[in-house]
Amino acid sequence: MTLRHARRLGGVTAAAIAAGLLTAPGAFAADTAPAVLGTSQGSEYRADACDSTTDPSWVGRTTNGPTLNAKVTGTGARFGVWDETTGAQAPVFTGEAQAYGQQAKVAVPGLVDGHGYAWHAWAVQDQQASAPSADCHFRVDTTSPTATVSSPDFPASGTATKYAGQIGTFVLKGVDPAPAGGAASGIACFRYSFSTLGVGGCSSPNAVRPNDDGTVSLPLKVRNWGTNILNVQVMDNAGNVNVASYTFYAPSNPNPPQALGDIDGDGVPDILLPDSAGNLQIISAGSASTTPTATIPANWSPNQNSWTNVQVMHRGWDDSHAPMDDLLMHEGGSGALYFSSNQDYGSFTGGRLSVSRPRACQNASGKATACPGGYATDWHKADQLALIGSLDDSTVSSLVTIEEGNLWLFTDPGFSYALRSARQLTTTGDWAGYDLIAPGPDAAGNLALWARDRATGDLHAYPVPKKADGTFDFSALADPKANVVATGFTTAAYPTLGSSGDGDGDGMPDLWAVTADRHLVTFSGWSAPKDLGALR
Repeated sequence: MTLRHARRLGGVTAAAIAAGLLTAPGAFAADTAPAVLGTSQGSEYRADACDSTTDPSWVGRTTNGPTLNAKVTGTGARFGVWDETTGAQAPVFTGEAQAYGQQAKVAVPGLVDGHGYAWHAWAVQDQQASAPSADCHFRVDTTSPTATVSSPDFPASGTATKYAGQIGTFVLKGVDPAPAGGAASGIACFRYSFSTLGVGGCSSPNAVRPNDDGTVSLPLKVRNWGTNILNVQVMDNAGNVNVASYTFYAPSNPNPPQALGDIDGDGVPDILLPDSAGNLQIISAGSASTTPTATIPANWSPNQNSWTNVQVMHRGWDDSHAPMDDLLMHEGGSGALYFSSNQDYGSFTGGRLSVSRPRACQNASGKATACPGGYATDWHKADQLALIGSLDDSTVSSLVTIEEGNLWLFTDPGFSYALRSARQLTTTGDWAGYDLIAPGPDAAGNLALWARDRATGDLHAYPVPKKADGTFDFSALADPKANVVATGFTTAAYPTLGSSGDGDGDGMPDLWAVTADRHLVTFSGWSAPKDLGALR
C-alpha cells in the first residue's frame, strides 16, 4: 500500500480541537509552529514524509515505540497521532512533552504492525498552542525478516563440487512477512562473514543489497579446509534484523596449484600493497586491473594501525601447510621482524610470531665463525630486506638484508622462519642507497637478486647460480654497480618497486612498480610496462 496522501491539516486540526487536545491559537502566533525533526529509533533519526510526494519512512521494533521529535518555540509541545490505514478520525495517541534546548520528543507505544500513521505537533506556551506543524507520515514494521542460505558449490549436506581456497557461489534469500491487513518494509540488505559479524548496517563493507526478489548471489572464497560457517544478518527497511548461519564442509584440494609468490592459492603470484586507508591489498600479478582479491585489515599490521610503512616479504612456504607464501614483515627502524603463517588462503587470521635474529655466523664456506663487532642482536639495522629463495631442497626462503651498507644473508630456516645462521656477503658498504628486489628462482633452481640504485634509477640483476655441489655462488653481489639491465626506474617515477615472481606465466620473473600518482604498473621481466590503473 502506498501512503502518499494529500495533506489534511484542517481536518486533523479540527478533530484535535474537538477531542480537547489543544486550545485554539491565541496570543501564541501561528508562525511559532514547530519544525518537524522526524521520528527516531534509538539514536537513528528517520526523515518523515511531510509533503505530498515523499513516501513515508519506516520505523521498526523498539522498546517503547518510535519517538516523535519537534523543534519548538515555547515551553513544550503536544503531539497527536492518527492511523491512516484504518482512516479513523479519532487520534490513536496524544501526548505532551517539555522542550529542552527547543526540542520536544515523545515515544508512541502500541502502534500496529504494518499500519501507516500521520502526526502533528503544536508548540505550547502558557496553556496556549501554536498552529500545527506540517502533517507528517511514517509506517510501522515490527516483524523481523528471515534469511536462508544455500550454495550449489558447497551444499550444507552432500558433496562439495569445489575445494577450500576456491570461489563458490552462495545464495542469500530474505523474506519480510507482511502482517494481515498491513504492509512490510521489505529487505534492505544482507551482511555476511565467515567470522563474527559484529555491529554494522547496510553501509558496512560486507553488506550487499538484494535483487527485487529478495535474493543475492555472492561469489565468496572459502579460506579454510574442513567445516566452515557463513554467518548472515538480514535487515529490513525499518531496521529490524535477524541472523542465520550456514554450515558446510570444504574439502582440501589434493592437487593444489603451486607458484612461488602466490598468496591466495590460485596458482598465480600476487602483489601486496597498502591502500589509502592503510589496509594491505592482495592483487593478482596476472590481473588486468588493481582490484584486490582480498584485503588484510590495517589493524592486523605489526603496528596495529597501518601497513603503509611496513615492508612485506613473501617468497616460499612452510612445509607444514598448503603451498602458499607466508609473510615476513618489518617496519623501518624496528628491532622486530614478524612471521605470519598462511594457512587460510591469504587471510592470515592466525596472528604473527617474532623472528629472532641468529646468534651464530658463518663464513663463505658455510663454516661457523665469530660474528663481526657491531653485529646487531635485533633487526633495527636492516634498511632493506628480501626473501631470495630456498638455498636447499626445502620450500622455505632465505633472507637478504642491507645493514650499514653491506649485504647479509640469513639462512638455515627452521620452524616459523627461525633463521639460525647469518653470513656477511660484503664488507665495502657500497650497498647503501639500493632497493632490494627478489624475483625468485628460475626453472633450473638458480637464484637472482635485483636492485634499484635510488640515485640513478638504474636496475641491476645479479645472478646467484646454483653450483654442481648444490651450493650457490654469491660472487656477483660483490659490486652493486655491475649488471645494469635497465634504466629509468627513478624514485621520482616509481617510488616503489617489487617483483611477484612469474606473474604472466612466460617463465620469466616479472617486475612491478607503483608510480608517483599511485598507479600500478607491471612489466614482462623489466620491459613492456602495462598500467593496471590507480590503486585504492
